[in-house]
Amino acid sequence: MKKYLLLVFSLLFGFSQSQIIRKYSNEFLNIGAGARGIGMGGAVMTSQDDVYSPMWNPAGLNGITRDWQGAAMHAEYFESIAKYDYLAYAKVLETGVFGVSVVRLGVDNILNTTQLIDTEGNIDYDKITKFSQSDYAGIISYAFNPGGNPKLDVGVNAKIVYRNVGKFASGYGFGFDVGAIYKADNGWKFGGVLRDATTTVNFWSVNQKELSTIVNGEEFNPAPTDKMELTMPKLNAGASKLFNINSSLYILPEAGINVDFAKTAALLSTDFASITPYAGAELGYQKMIFVRLGVNRFQSITDIEDLQRKVSFQPSAGIGIRYRGLTLDYAISNSGIGGSNFYSNFFSLKLDMGEFRND
Repeated sequence: MKKYLLLVFSLLFGFSQSQIIRKYSNEFLNIGAGARGIGMGGAVMTSQDDVYSPMWNPAGLNGITRDWQGAAMHAEYFESIAKYDYLAYAKVLETGVFGVSVVRLGVDNILNTTQLIDTEGNIDYDKITKFSQSDYAGIISYAFNPGGNPKLDVGVNAKIVYRNVGKFASGYGFGFDVGAIYKADNGWKFGGVLRDATTTVNFWSVNQKELSTIVNGEEFNPAPTDKMELTMPKLNAGASKLFNINSSLYILPEAGINVDFAKTAALLSTDFASITPYAGAELGYQKMIFVRLGVNRFQSITDIEDLQRKVSFQPSAGIGIRYRGLTLDYAISNSGIGGSNFYSNFFSLKLDMGEFRND
């Protein structure tokens, strides 16, 4: 259990590293939103055509054709240590679709032991306090058909990020995502999104007094020297096609790749880029009941017990039900970290006012 708590802590405290360019920065924005997409392993680059699409591919907002949609999602990670929430609204305009989303990932009641040892080297447990670490993002999205071409959807996200680590540090950032979906005449859809297209910049402010402690004249927990971090671009691309089994039943598979422009633990990794595949499918009955499966995040890892190289991946599954414009979805997903068995549950709700009023 300790190793996973340390992993969570190190991911959340990425600001403490000395380098400026991060392989993993603002990762909470790569979780996705909506139990449908998570249940399909993120295989929704071309088919998430609703208010949840800004977290996958903003071009999908153009799938909203009437009135407005609202959505909410809640999830808990690592046995409820971390909590993730998403709220969104999207409105059809004359020239396209406008959306706004709010995201939060937080860990509360973290023990602060920076002042546990006094200047004489004595331990004082009364000096242990608690703090919270939270990541927030506000996303403004817009999708449209360039030149009025109904076969091509284009979308843009403008992101504002705020990250807070108790009284120790806080940071602000901003960035952009650009996505597109092309609908071919034969029923195939091809789509992709370039996340952090211009790199996302985070500026940090660190409270040296709260962070560090002096023991026997030696400073511990010194503040980082770099106060700016850059999130490098990521590319997600996929293709899908809907197959009608009969008048009531259909299956929608999608497959694609995720590309990080950095060397990571992905199965195919170079100094320039790392590539990992994903795949998922949705089985729908009368567009009312849905069953989903997916797999993502393939990585090559070293087992800490036998030091053997292994392939780790993140499986997921989910179900959904829709009635009169109201959709309730559920998904379960394994973190995939080191072959762990930390399963997270996702619940999301969507209201389609255009469909509701039509019914």
